[in-house]
Amino acid sequence: MKKIIIIAPHFPPSNLTAVHRSRLFAKYLPCFGWEPVVITVKEKFYEETLDLDLEKQLSPSLRIEKVNAFPVIKVGKFRLVGDIGLRSFFQILFRIFAITKKEKIDFIYIPIPPFYTALLGRLVHYFRKIRFGIDYIDPWVHEFPGSKTMFSRAWFSRALAKILEPFAIRKASLITGVAASYYQGTISRNNNLDKTCKFAAMPYGVDITAKLFEKETATIKPLFLVQKNKFQLIYAGALLPKSVEILEMVLKIISQNEDVFSRLEIHLIGTGQTTNDPEGYNIKPMAEKYGLWNKIIFEYPERIAHSRVLANLASADGVFILGSTQPHYTPSKVWEAMLVRKPVFAILNTHSAAVSAIKEARAGVVVELDNQPDWDGLEKEFVKAWQEFQSFVKNFKPEQIDKRVLNTFSAKSITKILAESLNSL
Repeated sequence: MKKIIIIAPHFPPSNLTAVHRSRLFAKYLPCFGWEPVVITVKEKFYEETLDLDLEKQLSPSLRIEKVNAFPVIKVGKFRLVGDIGLRSFFQILFRIFAITKKEKIDFIYIPIPPFYTALLGRLVHYFRKIRFGIDYIDPWVHEFPGSKTMFSRAWFSRALAKILEPFAIRKASLITGVAASYYQGTISRNNNLDKTCKFAAMPYGVDITAKLFEKETATIKPLFLVQKNKFQLIYAGALLPKSVEILEMVLKIISQNEDVFSRLEIHLIGTGQTTNDPEGYNIKPMAEKYGLWNKIIFEYPERIAHSRVLANLASADGVFILGSTQPHYTPSKVWEAMLVRKPVFAILNTHSAAVSAIKEARAGVVVELDNQPDWDGLEKEFVKAWQEFQSFVKNFKPEQIDKRVLNTFSAKSITKILAESLNSL
């Protein structure tokens, strides 16, 4: 069996969303002839709340190499160096050197973010001649809030990314991403990419064989008060910058049609400004602006353990999916909703793979947006979709969700794409 090192500074018991990418690849790669060695950081150096239930899902046979990291560097309240990839950069590099000195490693695989770890592949390739690949969970060079403000921290981060990315990917043998558009910009910016480099798009997968923490979730109370006279939807996960405009428009529509949405409650979990701050509200100011706070819109900013997310989903009437104006965004929340067999009410870019998946699986109702949304026409469409969704729910049966669609996006199926890409090098 060939060996692959997966560099994942965040790994269970970290509760960040990105850990599922590395976790599921590591679980299923042995099915396709690849033995994973995960190099991660000791959890005492994490800043986020730990998810010990998620750690229990790791295979006892999975080889995990944990390294130290430097502490967060602060000047007063200002975080000078907090990025886990920077704080553990040299520790991970030296551990790779130690491993590769004693045993044969066939490939180095680096999911990003954290982005600075992408540089490790090029360095190991130079000293050890081992092929490497980079997986774009998010684009490295992209516009984000503040990046257009000259000399701001975000501006410097983007400028530095433009300098470092060409070096990091120059000798890569494989570039993958959650969607092809995540790395298309990388290709167009870097004409000096090795001509033998291959590319593959692999959306987030869902572990359809998981037990869904049945024993753990049975004793967990949801964050919200279950009310039978209300229709309660759950949105769980971070709020993307490209989703804010859509959410504000949704809140505006709801406020202008409160009689239509009188039974609706949307509970947003883990949408805060930071992972650990229970008071770090992102949605609350917007909800208060439209008079919906603690009436229709409820926010729980702190990121919670995966098992608690599942417990909340199990207690809700349905799942609310908020997409992005970017066509490539396919939220992994869709597959979890199907997995727990809850009806889905979604607003997504029409080009998102999740749109056709929801329809084919008979899992819910979707409001579709173009790349340049018609905001004026959205109100009528959104109200109509909500009314359709209420009718859909009345006739909804959990067993009607087509498992074949879910199988297409299973973690094992997605990992197979990665394994086939590795075998073709």
